[in-house]
Amino acid sequence: MSSDHYFSQEPKSEYQPKQIELDVAGEVFKVSTASGTFSPLRLDVGTSVLIDHLELAPKDGNILDLGCGWGPIALNLAKHSPKAKVWAVDVNNRSLELTAENAKIVGLENIQTATPDSVPEELMFSGIWSNPPIRIGKKELHELLLSWLPRLEKNASAYLVVQKNLGSDSLQKWLTEALVNGYEVSRLTSVKTYRIIKVLRTA
Repeated sequence: MSSDHYFSQEPKSEYQPKQIELDVAGEVFKVSTASGTFSPLRLDVGTSVLIDHLELAPKDGNILDLGCGWGPIALNLAKHSPKAKVWAVDVNNRSLELTAENAKIVGLENIQTATPDSVPEELMFSGIWSNPPIRIGKKELHELLLSWLPRLEKNASAYLVVQKNLGSDSLQKWLTEALVNGYEVSRLTSVKTYRIIKVLRTA
């Protein structure tokens, strides 16, 4: 497997910028993508499925887009919830640069791009939205989720979109077993072979 992935901190592939059309809360913008990021040629189907459920997003507070890529979820969250601060977090610096650029294109000032280490440790989230990086490996994915899901505020929810053939059902089972006290894990919906897993913090 190549050492250059969308979850690399500094992609080694040549920077090849592109522009694609993206619907942000009913308004179409030409946004920037590039090689070395997740799904640079078009909006990923799973991401689109998750965006279709943003009516569930909180109206305010700090909302996390975990693994933001070039920013489609963060842009829609920020547009949907203008009183919230959206933290667009990724290890990939190219993705963070593109998300910041796209926030300017769309005219959004409530998006904060950040690497995982630069998010204040005490910060809690009123919601977490993610098309998680399944391909980093099961162990790494589990560690990633266990580091961020406990940062949900009480009565706040995380929504994770995962394709069935990439292990959505086994991930839901693992989350149910790993988050024993103070959480409720359920399947919100299934669309086009994708599952949206909901994790509600109850305590």
